[in-house]
Amino acid sequence: MDDLLRGELQAWDRAGLRRSLALADGTDFCTNDYLGLAGDPRVAAAAAEALEAHGTGGRAARLLGGHTPAHAGAESAAARWQGTEAALLFPSGYHANLALVSTLAGPDDLVLSDARNHASLIDGARLAPATLEVVRHGDPADLEQRLRHASAFRRRWIVVESVDSMSGALAPLEAYAQLAETHDAWLLVDAAHAAGLHGSAGAGRARDLPRTIARTITGGKALGVAGAFVVGARSAIELLVNRGRAFVFTTAPMPALAAALTRAIEIVQAEPELRARPHAAARRLRALLADHGLDAPGESPIVPVVLGSPEAAVAVAARVQAAGFDVRAVRPPTVPDGESGLRLVCRAGHDDATLAAVAAEIAAACAASPQPPAAPEARTASPLVVVGTDTDVGKTVISALLVRDAVRRGLAARYLKPVQTGDDSDTDSVAALAGLAPEATPPPAVSLALPASVDQAADAEGVRVSAADLLGPVRAHLAAAPEATWILETAGGLLVPLNERQDQADVLRALAAPCVLVARSGLGTLNHTLLTVEAMRRRGIALRAVFLVGPPHAANARTLRGRLGALPLFELPHLERLDPDALDAWLTEHDLEALWR
Repeated sequence: MDDLLRGELQAWDRAGLRRSLALADGTDFCTNDYLGLAGDPRVAAAAAEALEAHGTGGRAARLLGGHTPAHAGAESAAARWQGTEAALLFPSGYHANLALVSTLAGPDDLVLSDARNHASLIDGARLAPATLEVVRHGDPADLEQRLRHASAFRRRWIVVESVDSMSGALAPLEAYAQLAETHDAWLLVDAAHAAGLHGSAGAGRARDLPRTIARTITGGKALGVAGAFVVGARSAIELLVNRGRAFVFTTAPMPALAAALTRAIEIVQAEPELRARPHAAARRLRALLADHGLDAPGESPIVPVVLGSPEAAVAVAARVQAAGFDVRAVRPPTVPDGESGLRLVCRAGHDDATLAAVAAEIAAACAASPQPPAAPEARTASPLVVVGTDTDVGKTVISALLVRDAVRRGLAARYLKPVQTGDDSDTDSVAALAGLAPEATPPPAVSLALPASVDQAADAEGVRVSAADLLGPVRAHLAAAPEATWILETAGGLLVPLNERQDQADVLRALAAPCVLVARSGLGTLNHTLLTVEAMRRRGIALRAVFLVGPPHAANARTLRGRLGALPLFELPHLERLDPDALDAWLTEHDLEALWR
């Protein structure tokens, strides 16, 4: 086992993603203590008084004796501040988001989760007994399309961060609220990086947002303490008290933490000038970086500098740290591939001289880096993945069809099959059917002779195939041609094993790419198709359309359309001749525009 664990760490090293704990050192541009309240003596005094009165420990879960007047007081203060009926204190923002989404989103519900949501929101959605769909980041048009197709669900939950934790971008909350009103949906908003900084009295951007049943307010950022509140309707809070596993089955936060949060909330409300300082510092830092030719977009105290590769991010951060500034590199999976860089946090205590000095050091470090900062348009392409319910269902033909459609739209289409089993080359077939040049059809990352599942074909040759073996080459191809429209094809069905632990779904989840599902049209397709759709949704794998391949079967198509709602379903019958002209003829009669949005 130790060898396996060491092997995983070595793979992380090779990808430039290995991390280690490091003590804070230098002027703080790293932590989320935006207002400096973590060192405020008034907050410390409130904690000290509570320590004297209640001791150090939470002692037990809140329902089993861990509840104290300090907890009740903090929750009352948070609810008043946020203008809600009730609030509930959790040990951390992770606990709060995990409980919020997994408890409120029930069977027959749909969770529409922003593609760049925090891991706690993602994990909460995965734990919920609901269908999960991933929405393109900050894209009301994509959200609207999904809501139009979601009327069959009991309830629709839109889950989003108010301020993106890595880029500092502001979510289009007003547009989302309008869509929620139109389509009878509800918002769950993580206000971690908005509370204390944005909105009236620093209450965040969602205090008066309609169709918002609950939101998360973390205590470890602008409030300078720790813990988190879920604030919202009393019915939602009562559900969390009774059914939120991350609340019911965890020890209460220490009373001193609750008292410190109460005092911090009072300070935030009373001192608007304190809340304004991080924003002013961020505007100044962005201007200074721009003077050095560095782009740092955003409208919050989070100031990102995108450098491209993990190696460049680590090298630049190390040089800036050596100059006395605590600046850290951010890398996948914290940010998407191609967006490694620096995440700078502006604080109330940063003066002009400090901002000018850190901007100059960053510019010098970037100039000395072997890789220049990445331009926004140079980021890694997002592929469209063709996955099947089974083997020999027509994935390769659909892959060629999609490539052909992309070419007809003037897109620079490319095709890749990450793993090929058997001697027949699907890459050659797609190249011939779609008319692609050799440079647009790179060879598979892994080729195995036996026409079998990946794990069995690998065993036959005495090798082992892992998700990392496929993800590395795939990401390299995407990064080398980010302007291209990539079509990827899996080897067989969604859960075809790669090895004793991993399957193809692990690769798709890591890529976070949208998919189309290919199924046979005839007998047996209903069970296979619906099970695969359910498995994809449970894993948060975005599904753009379903293709039925084979002799038309009106009853099966009708049943699937009824079960899938408005998810596009296309039928491709067996073609008398299989060539580019036949594919073009089918495309002339069918519009695949929805797949390319």
